[in-house]
Amino acid sequence: MLTISDVELLRSEELRKAIEENIERDPQRVALDKRVPYASLVATQIKYLQRARKKLPHLYEARCIIPPRAFEQSSSMESAERKGISGDTLLDLSCGLGIDAMAAARNFRRVVAVERDEVLAEVVRYNLTLLGVDNVEIVTASSEDYVATTTEHFDWIFVDPDRRSSEGKKMVRMEDCSPNVLDMMPRLEKIASRVAIKLSPLFDVDEALRLFPNSEVEVVSMAGECKELNIYTHAERGVVRVAAVGVGEWLFDSEEINIPPSSAPFDAMCWHYLIVPDVAVQKARVAGAAFKEYATMWSNNGFAFAEDIPEGDIPGRVYHIERIEHYRPKELKREMKGVGVEILKRDTRLSVDEVRKAIGAKAGSERMLAITTISGDNWVIYIKPLSL
Repeated sequence: MLTISDVELLRSEELRKAIEENIERDPQRVALDKRVPYASLVATQIKYLQRARKKLPHLYEARCIIPPRAFEQSSSMESAERKGISGDTLLDLSCGLGIDAMAAARNFRRVVAVERDEVLAEVVRYNLTLLGVDNVEIVTASSEDYVATTTEHFDWIFVDPDRRSSEGKKMVRMEDCSPNVLDMMPRLEKIASRVAIKLSPLFDVDEALRLFPNSEVEVVSMAGECKELNIYTHAERGVVRVAAVGVGEWLFDSEEINIPPSSAPFDAMCWHYLIVPDVAVQKARVAGAAFKEYATMWSNNGFAFAEDIPEGDIPGRVYHIERIEHYRPKELKREMKGVGVEILKRDTRLSVDEVRKAIGAKAGSERMLAITTISGDNWVIYIKPLSL
């Protein structure tokens, strides 16, 4: 962990020059280089600056100070910047490395960010100076103490509770995280018009709407991975937003969650397109609503089948179906033995490795198969990207 003395050293011209001169080197080599002053400290900063190139490029470019633990727990800048909150004043109760506060500074006249760790608070103050951000105030205090004593009123409060226990165990339930937002809500609602809560992507959407019925629950995915679940309180009604970063966003009423899948017999001959729902759609359990106009599903966690190609942006990947057959490994093996095959699976106990072994295929991209179970039967779907 960084100390105040470490921070002072990292702010010095000597160490900033050492970091700049070695920024492209292997951090392990830097740590062992006796020519580098405070080599271990410099090497650690180089390691995390290099890692910040993609996740936090603005911190990398400004050669900000990056405490390792704060980096691991921080939002990416891309994720922080896409949050749909704006107004005059924002209170950030979970400053950390300050990424969400920095992003919010573009959409608010004034941001107050609370951080109980004195060293981390000082790091963020310094980084804000390097980045030229002058409308964020860092307050060194616990969020509980600040909320209990402030006399200000804010347009928004943002809170990203610490989801790790003192032993490092991951926490999911809101009441187990720090701060305990549920306990604080009566006070938060007195000092702010609306509250934005960032939670673990494992948090249940139904539970979020039960706790905050008149809210917008947002499920965010990036590159096929569910990244976060956000709650925005005091919405006009209960809604669920699916946000696939770089693809699009879709809004659903809370009544559209868990629409029952089709109970009709599966006819393998009538489907021409396969849709693989985005992970955010599956997490939000709105697949039935998302595809109801043009596709059929036999499970909220499975594939969607369409007769015609869907138009416009949809929350999922679309493939052309060449044919659909019952999964018979021995017959498949005659065609796939030794072939490089990419396998997609949904709603089946069959594993990708198990299927490859059974059909004699290897990992690769010469062919594509989708495997699923519908009404107790295993099916193999021969697919290819639409561009081919």
